[in-house]
Amino acid sequence: MLPERSEAVVIGGGVMGAAALHYLVELGCTEPVLLERETLASGSTGHCAGGVRTLFSDELNVRIGVESIRRLERFEAELGQELDLRLWGYLFLLDNAADVSRFGEDLALQARCGLETRMLTPLEALTVVPQLETDDLLAAVLCPLAGYVTPDLVVQGYARRAAERGAHVEQSCAAVRVLVEGGCVAGVETAHGTVRTERVILTAGVWSRELAATAGLDLPVTPERRFMFFTEDAPSFPRELPLTIDFSTGFYFHREGAALAFGGREQSLEELAPVAARRLPALEELGVRSSWWGYYELSPDHNALVGAAASPAGLVYATGFSGHGFQQGPVIGEHLAELTLGRAPTFDLTSFSVERFADGDVRAELNVV
Repeated sequence: MLPERSEAVVIGGGVMGAAALHYLVELGCTEPVLLERETLASGSTGHCAGGVRTLFSDELNVRIGVESIRRLERFEAELGQELDLRLWGYLFLLDNAADVSRFGEDLALQARCGLETRMLTPLEALTVVPQLETDDLLAAVLCPLAGYVTPDLVVQGYARRAAERGAHVEQSCAAVRVLVEGGCVAGVETAHGTVRTERVILTAGVWSRELAATAGLDLPVTPERRFMFFTEDAPSFPRELPLTIDFSTGFYFHREGAALAFGGREQSLEELAPVAARRLPALEELGVRSSWWGYYELSPDHNALVGAAASPAGLVYATGFSGHGFQQGPVIGEHLAELTLGRAPTFDLTSFSVERFADGDVRAELNVV
């Protein structure tokens, strides 16, 4: 039954919302509520590649990535949920000189952060993934502190642990409007009633913009559909296959059990097939078993929108991650809980505030897929 009142309400049951709920409880919030329009992890989180990495152009994203991976490594011990975390690396394939030069600069940043990311020759890339077509490659970059994990396990772990400690998770309950009175959050109207609250954490992915608008806040987020395809078994590929990205085209692939998962920017298999087969000819020999699609939530500079709204007071938001949101969930979830409860933040994320666009302080992330 939907509570009539709560100390804090989280809107959105993806990784951001579930992590925020967990950390609210960790920080002493009594019986917070999470509202999910469908089921947990049914939005962007449940339809992403599950990648976790540290190789970004923005140092803040690097530091968030490192800490998030460390928390996933401790996840079972701290939350009691076993994960299938496979830190088999990320392999970026580079076929133009400009990208090689820029990624070289990123390697210096990686080194300053204590990471052993390195540049490979095309021949060295073949020793990692022998099935690659490397004739036009100039270089590759291997990030060892990276890999992938099943997103649903992370979400369920956070939500279950929070629920065990008093949090209320309400699924199939769409938030309709954030209520505002006197310039402050006053509650959340849902399809099944209203929850009165002075604190709302908005983590509704591509739906965040329309919900924020009900409270008078503009979050410049646009949706883009991304498709993922799953092959038949691929026994000839390495078992410990890194998440491999053809950077200029956006085509990527990784292990999915005995099979492969792959995707890109194209909106159909017919459009993606020639791009994929050009870089990975062996893919043509594998049948496609299934597919799905989910949304990227794109911000203007491909960096996250995270912060506390200037108005209405009590509204905290996180959206617009442009494809790297899942992997930042552990750190961002804690940050949202800290902002909501007035705690000193572990990470200074003020530069991710939506106000940066009005102030002309765009903070571009260049390593997006």
